[in-house]
Amino acid sequence: MIQKMSMILLHLSFLFLQSCQTYHQVDVKPVEVKPIHITIDVNVKVDRALDDFIGDVYEYRKNETPTPSP
Repeated sequence: MIQKMSMILLHLSFLFLQSCQTYHQVDVKPVEVKPIHITIDVNVKVDRALDDFIGDVYEYRKNETPTPSP
């Protein structure tokens, strides 16, 4: 009888010790890095520069006195 009780107690203690054990697993998935496409529009700067240049040319021509034709 004592032997049966000791076996039961041994099994219960074994089950109790197993239930105290914790196990954690973290899945690390690979990180996918995709390229980023950036389009910069420089037409605004070019357009402003052309407006300034052409404006200066037209301004010069307006202030220029016409020469008489022969």
